[in-house]
Amino acid sequence: MTVTLKDFHADWCGPCKTQDPILEELEEDWEDRFEVEKINVDENQDVANEYQVRSLPTLIVENDDGIVERFVGVTQRDDIETALENAGA
Repeated sequence: MTVTLKDFHADWCGPCKTQDPILEELEEDWEDRFEVEKINVDENQDVANEYQVRSLPTLIVENDDGIVERFVGVTQRDDIETALENAGA
């Protein structure tokens, strides 16, 4: 099962900069158990619209079955880890 964490962000978004180190730490600790897809909403408005992203940062955890969890705003590591585990990472 493929687990993906989609990180919707923008360069001008202050809270996104707060989220980044949390995601980087998770990526290092979890190694290859999930993929991170960074999506700049200014450059990928069609993808943001497809996922109905209205606020930043938005994190979406999905697996082969679809969306498992959606987080809006800066999200703590524990919450993200729980969603990744629920998705099968």
